Amino acid sequence: MTETRLVPMPADRLPGWLDRTMTEYVASRMRAGESRERAEANAQRSTEQWFPDGTPLPEHFVWDVVDEQDEVVGFLWIGPFTVGGSEWWVFDVEIDEPYRRRGHARRALEAAQRVAAEHGATSIGLNVFGYNTGAQDLYAQLGYRVTATQMQLPLA
Repeated sequence: MTETRLVPMPADRLPGWLDRTMTEYVASRMRAGESRERAEANAQRSTEQWFPDGTPLPEHFVWDVVDEQDEVVGFLWIGPFTVGGSEWWVFDVEIDEPYRRRGHARRALEAAQRVAAEHGATSIGLNVFGYNTGAQDLYAQLGYRVTATQMQLPLA
């Protein structure tokens, strides 16, 4: 088994990460059926809400996921869904392709759950797009349960 640690993302890497993660967020929303305009508006709202001055709000954590070789293998962002709230959210988690299927996501999420609980969280939720069945399986194994399902029928 490999080691996985969460290390605060350095401030100098945060702007590039935020740009990349919001670009990927737009692409994911479009893949799930949303228009580019709506997806970009959602990304803009998220950035303004959670990173109003380019840095995460207090109690929001953006970490590098690091392996036993001290290599950054991915990232994880969690925080309260509302300022000061006890319901927390996994806003984004990604393990880089060459490092997947080694348990890094599982161990990173388990560590994040402990941090959330230490900060008064009573629950932690997340969104997973319908096409991401591998992530859905992992979340189910970790004890996450489905709280809502959105479905869409394209007409054009």
